[in-house]
Amino acid sequence: MIKNHHMSRRLSIAYTMILFAFGSVASGCSSASSPVPVRHSVAAIRHEAPQAIGKWTTKAPMPTLRGYLAAGVINGLLYAVGGADRPSVLRKVEAYHPTTNTWTIRRSMPTARGQLAVGVINGILYAVGGGNENEAYDPVTDTWTTKAPMPTARGVAAGVINGILYAVGGNENENDAYDPVTDTWTTKAPMPTARTLLAVGVINGILYAVGGYHDGDLNTVEAYDPATDTWTTAPSMPTASVGLATGVVGGRLFAIGGRGNHWRHKVQAFNPRKSP
Repeated sequence: MIKNHHMSRRLSIAYTMILFAFGSVASGCSSASSPVPVRHSVAAIRHEAPQAIGKWTTKAPMPTLRGYLAAGVINGLLYAVGGADRPSVLRKVEAYHPTTNTWTIRRSMPTARGQLAVGVINGILYAVGGGNENEAYDPVTDTWTTKAPMPTARGVAAGVINGILYAVGGNENENDAYDPVTDTWTTKAPMPTARTLLAVGVINGILYAVGGYHDGDLNTVEAYDPATDTWTTAPSMPTASVGLATGVVGGRLFAIGGRGNHWRHKVQAFNPRKSP
């Protein structure tokens, strides 16, 4: 078990990174609000089909400039939840409509926090971590309720497979599973790479742990199979990213926001051709 002083040290380091990065944005990174258009040559388009692992494309930017947010999908809409913005911690919730490539504003969550994660189970959105909070949003009634807290307060990433929410990373390489039916948490196989400020997406029953930070920004992607409780290496992100979020719509993994050389509005989509 991770000791409380170890957890506090990790959270302290992570939030120091937030304050430092926001200071950099305020002083000289205003170009982050003006994304550079991506142009593809005829040759690139011609050779697109033979690619083995898919492609990334740019989508409409989020209304709110932020990092250290979370995202989840309900009924084909991607919800961006919480995060931090120069350097306020946020309660904001925004929904992305992939069919129209547009965003709308939704009800804010009760607790402002960054480094949280989101999982959707039976139409309910669970916002966990960024502390030990676990708050649930029902989009039908537009209401939030409090659920059983995480055993350990930390920033996490999370994904849902077969009705179980997996909260990974934060202090080291943790992998904790939450069952909303029994309201219990259990420990699963740890990630190969210890990291915080990562993101998670689930495609075809496989959980992808993406990016994050550990002695430097990471483009590492590792895949977890809950059926065998094992991890394997997956294709890396094109660019190392920290404090990003992911969601899956129509079999594509959307990576949104985060920090690299500066804070991002960027939304990118990955379409896998095969499981790792």
